[in-house]
Amino acid sequence: MSDFLIRNATAILTGLKGEAARAQGSDLRVRGGKIAEIGTLAPLPGERQVDATGCVVYPSWVNTHHHLFQSLLKGDPQGLNATLSPWLLATPMRLRPLMTEEDFRLSARVGLLELALSGCATVADHNYHYFPGMAYDGSAILFEEAAKLGLRFVLCRGGGTLSRLPSADLRPESRPETLDGFLRDVQRIAREFHDPAPDAMQRVVVAPTTPPHSMEPEQMRETARVARSLGLRLHSHLSETVQYHDAVHAKHGMKPVQFCESIEWLGPDVWFAHLVKLDDDEIALLGKTQSGIAHCPQSNGRLGSGIAPVRQLEAAGARISIGVDGAASNEAADMLSETHAAWLMQRARAGQDAVALYRGGKGEDDAAATTVEDVVRWGSAGGAAVLGLDAVGTLEAGKAADISIYGLDRDPRYFGLHDPAIGPVASGGNADLRWMFVGGREVVRDGKVPGLDVMELGRKSREAVKGILSRS
Repeated sequence: MSDFLIRNATAILTGLKGEAARAQGSDLRVRGGKIAEIGTLAPLPGERQVDATGCVVYPSWVNTHHHLFQSLLKGDPQGLNATLSPWLLATPMRLRPLMTEEDFRLSARVGLLELALSGCATVADHNYHYFPGMAYDGSAILFEEAAKLGLRFVLCRGGGTLSRLPSADLRPESRPETLDGFLRDVQRIAREFHDPAPDAMQRVVVAPTTPPHSMEPEQMRETARVARSLGLRLHSHLSETVQYHDAVHAKHGMKPVQFCESIEWLGPDVWFAHLVKLDDDEIALLGKTQSGIAHCPQSNGRLGSGIAPVRQLEAAGARISIGVDGAASNEAADMLSETHAAWLMQRARAGQDAVALYRGGKGEDDAAATTVEDVVRWGSAGGAAVLGLDAVGTLEAGKAADISIYGLDRDPRYFGLHDPAIGPVASGGNADLRWMFVGGREVVRDGKVPGLDVMELGRKSREAVKGILSRS
């Protein structure tokens, strides 16, 4: 189904700014996998129709930061109540080396399905599960699993040449790569999978896991130069906690964002996950260079990291997007939960920072500044801009038909809403996803992916978790 008419929607949010954030009319026509027109439209003779009565229509979400391999590492008791650094040791560094090829594939399938059922059509996965002598092609597996579901997939090729673990007696699966090995593999997967088209189904990004810890500075500089020579974007983690400030200051005598500038890791082709702990001058530098953020509010809350200054970053000129992070630090790694949290946390941060009028502040005014429309824009158009997918992310004529249709008429969670358009984000929970289309192709119908046995997937996941724990 690539040509059809969506009719009778209660509301259509577009992912655009200002008054354009809400479309006029209740209908949307798709032709050749692209949006042809939006408004009050009459069916054409013989045209297929999708009845959106009682539903709201959103642009499908664009998730700009994930770790799909962690979908089998949820709720690990050893890391559940830890902050970032001890959590890394307790959960992903301890359990990732114990995963088999089948575990890895299964984990990717679980994570991609969870995202699809939330209305997410584009997934950027920051995969750092690589090691010398690896017996299977994890990159190919990720692309294969995304293609099976019909999702757009961006592989952020992580890894590095340094280990944060003591070097003695490392398991083979925990050993770092060489720079030559890393760059050769980047070149290989770019040849095999990267599509520069603005509506590409497959993209490759160069993404050493974290600038202060994954490579030497000159190696980070080299990766940036190679990436740009290949037309690839750059992604990494940065400033998730105050530990980044301590580590970079101790090694290089500067702040994390300044360090990234020194190694050529800022610019409109770069985005970082988290960016929670930033000074004002770092915010200004990120804005000046139009660097981007994958805002991951649930993981940042779960790990006690804080709340990123998203509104300040956007005001400075930085590019804003939303990511769910890995399921090992976010046990609800879907885009509806994430956008709900982003809406609440940005308002909470503004309220926390509010200053009383008699003290020279603005009172409560700023606390109301982040709207549902802002969050929809960050999670759709913002994500597409960060990834360079210029034909994706908004509902407007000429754009790819990545469309999610949420029902509001079956769940009492939405009953009584004065403004139904905000329901999927503002009301939280597991929305009733009636349809999701990716490039006009139906991927989800009535909350299910046709032909996928969710009960069997759950059974296999439980068995895989038992297997991982038996090897730990």
